[in-house]
Amino acid sequence: MKYLVTGATGFIGRFLIEKLLERRGATVYVLMRRSSADRFEGLCERLGATEDRLIPVWGDITRKGVIDAAALAHLSGEIAHVFHLAAVYDMNMSDAQADRVNNEGTANIVALTAALAGETGPAPCFHHVSSVAIAGADYEGVFTDDMFDEGQSVRHPYYRTKFQSEAIVREHCTVPWRIYRPGMVVGHSRTGEMDKIDGPYYLFKPIKRIRDKVPKWLPLLGIQGGQMPVAPVDYVVDAMVHIAHKKNLDGRAFFLIQDQPPTAGEMLRTFMRAAHGPDIVRNLPTHEWPASIEHQLKRLAGRLPMAEWMEKRLSKALGVPLSILGYVNNRATFDDANTRAALKGSGIKCPPLQDYAEILWNYWEMHMDYDVQIPEALLRRMQGKVVVITGASSGIGFMAAKKLAKAGAKICMIARTPAKLEETRAVIEKMGGQAFAYPCDLYKIADIDACTAQILKEHHHVDVLINNAGHSIRRSVFESLNRFHDYERTMQLNYFGAIRMIFNLLPSMAKRRTGHIINISSIGCLTNVPRFSAYVASKSALDAFSRCLSPEVGSRNINLTTIYMPLVRTPMIAPTKIYDYVPTLTPEQAGDMIVCAILEKPKRIASPLGTTAQISYALWPKVNDFVLHKAFHMFPSSKAARGRKAMREQDQKPNIPGRVLAALLPGPYW
Repeated sequence: MKYLVTGATGFIGRFLIEKLLERRGATVYVLMRRSSADRFEGLCERLGATEDRLIPVWGDITRKGVIDAAALAHLSGEIAHVFHLAAVYDMNMSDAQADRVNNEGTANIVALTAALAGETGPAPCFHHVSSVAIAGADYEGVFTDDMFDEGQSVRHPYYRTKFQSEAIVREHCTVPWRIYRPGMVVGHSRTGEMDKIDGPYYLFKPIKRIRDKVPKWLPLLGIQGGQMPVAPVDYVVDAMVHIAHKKNLDGRAFFLIQDQPPTAGEMLRTFMRAAHGPDIVRNLPTHEWPASIEHQLKRLAGRLPMAEWMEKRLSKALGVPLSILGYVNNRATFDDANTRAALKGSGIKCPPLQDYAEILWNYWEMHMDYDVQIPEALLRRMQGKVVVITGASSGIGFMAAKKLAKAGAKICMIARTPAKLEETRAVIEKMGGQAFAYPCDLYKIADIDACTAQILKEHHHVDVLINNAGHSIRRSVFESLNRFHDYERTMQLNYFGAIRMIFNLLPSMAKRRTGHIINISSIGCLTNVPRFSAYVASKSALDAFSRCLSPEVGSRNINLTTIYMPLVRTPMIAPTKIYDYVPTLTPEQAGDMIVCAILEKPKRIASPLGTTAQISYALWPKVNDFVLHKAFHMFPSSKAARGRKAMREQDQKPNIPGRVLAALLPGPYW
């Protein structure tokens, strides 16, 4: 079967092409402008498609006829399905741009599809990708698959042209047609893949700011808002392809949305939880406000002096288009009865947002959040420098890699999992930095030797070594009496792995008479908190090693810095649910401590609390033991340490005195 697809290199288009190529004997023609030839090559590379199955057709949907006569003659009578996805989707688009692509482009593709039928061949089926936007931003009540022109307001260029382009298909298409109305399309539900900031993603930056500034235990208020008809791209494509090949569905429209979509407040709460931010415990019932009052307030706001200027300033400050904010109190609910009937028995169903929200968040935070702040001094210091970072594929290491790469350093990223490491390397390169992936199991000395030898062979020297990789265990000694291997493995990674890296890279630093070694230690080495004897002992060993090494290499201009890192919200601590209720640093704040170490080259960096604890332990050790003994009983052991298969969530929370202590003494690993 042969297909013609417009908008094939767009977000939905890429997944649609992949799905169509999975069908036996499928050949997909993609309509492309000559100027976008490189994008076609990228699509072929992404899909691993051969030139006999994925074929470009050069043309332009904004031009009458779209393709030349030779291409039309070649495709006439051959195409079974035409999928029209090409459109401009920009909430800040102009009317002229929207009309040219969304309306004129649709009319031209409708005419081309009719011409493709030929004189004798069967007519292709035309599949038009519309949007829930055809209901407008102010429609009240239920909007079904079968509804179209209900007198709804479609003033915004995007809403207007989606409505009008669907009308063009309904009124002028002479071949069988079907219309698909996706909701807010978000990333892939299994991988999180997304290509741009859009829809719910505009909320991610504000969510991140709240997460980083507001304590996890502090309850928040939100707003109820209207339904947010979200759908992951994989569901949208799976549903489209299935419906497209099912008989007797011509002349219908199909909403592609989640069943029982979340409200704006529920969506915000879901993403806040995915970001591990504070919980939204109550939503203000804004949806119950009379619509007439809301409309009057909007009209009044529009008449204020300098209203447009104020809107633009507010939009810029929030980082969210006001057209998106205006949709938060959406009063329409969507009934996808046609879609449910068409998908019955197929096994295709839109997953609820809470099942994949964390996947979306993690992908955004790693691949799309490029807002990395660095001081100008770092740019001058790190241009062309070779930096080795262990544990670089996530958390503190990845954030340090992003900051130093932005400053112009060459980042040698070391981590155990090759796929994860390659993924993070690609992110650094998308940011415009230089990164090199070196898979290495730091538990194995032979792997470390091979890795460092390869780094020196390829880069000849190392300017900065950041020993960041680490493993933490939260378990009391009495709970560890039969787990001696925990201590062996922790010491192997946190101590022996780190000093092997130093041993292998130190000679080249000494030869060049310059170098900087930064060891990420722990505030636990200063506070001596209970349950962390394995972790603190291993970090303390590295700390003592560094203090002994420092005077030996001072004459060779090699600096050593130990960072007594407070508790940081990284994947390492994620399984310990008690940390949801303990103040923590963000990876970006931790990355700033590493930047400070590089710029100032101090012997040590510690928080005021860590320094105070060290002094206190030296002067009043029994007082410290008394406080820590009380803390030991305030904070419960982990689920794994208790040896229970199931534990109630409330049993994993610290009690009220424990939360107060954690708030007063933020930073230690409790």
